[in-house]
Amino acid sequence: MQPGELLGSGRSADVFALDDHWVLRRYRDGGDVTAEAAVMAHLAEHGYPVPRLRGRPEGARHSAAPRTDLVMQRLHGPTMLQALLQGGLTAEEAGVRLAGLLHRLHSVPARVSADPAHRILHLDLHPDNVMLTPQGPVVIDWCNTEEGPPGLDRGMSALILAQVAVGDTARAAPARTALASLLTHLGPASTGSGGLAEARRRRAADPSMAESETRLLDDAVRLVLELAPTRP
Repeated sequence: MQPGELLGSGRSADVFALDDHWVLRRYRDGGDVTAEAAVMAHLAEHGYPVPRLRGRPEGARHSAAPRTDLVMQRLHGPTMLQALLQGGLTAEEAGVRLAGLLHRLHSVPARVSADPAHRILHLDLHPDNVMLTPQGPVVIDWCNTEEGPPGLDRGMSALILAQVAVGDTARAAPARTALASLLTHLGPASTGSGGLAEARRRRAADPSMAESETRLLDDAVRLVLELAPTRP
């Protein structure tokens, strides 16, 4: 499939325009999107806000070749991060919306796991992975998705915000406010059951993270623990 204009690039994939309604997301390293597409289809069936997919997610199962392309709905609107930086959304509101999206996500039953405590996890749910469309927020970039305990997902979202909050950038103050709001609306369970510790371990082992980001992890963990609500 011949892509059009490059709309954006992440750490592992590029997004190209196809027309006004559809985009092509393509992994640069040849990664297979089949499982990712199946998870998105499962979430859509349960009413969770993800981009619509074109074609059957299971269509590549009969092919030995990796399915590197994902054709999905073209979304219109800013990311939550853009809205936050442009003043269209407060940092506190961003935290509230992220918490709501995590709560909604973890109410969806797992697709594969038989463990009743497991749910679909995004594992990279932060303001730059939420599009604010006229129809409401839509969560994008499901390449890290797994099934497991929701505490890991909550810990990962909190830790990502905390790394920005302890950094020396203009985004630190709004990130701290958004983090405090997120933790408040997630409740006392936001840092329990080892989710934060596992999130830190995974972030430290992530080869796509710069050394400057990794150095902030310990301070970020301390900030999450400082701001997290305690059990009554």
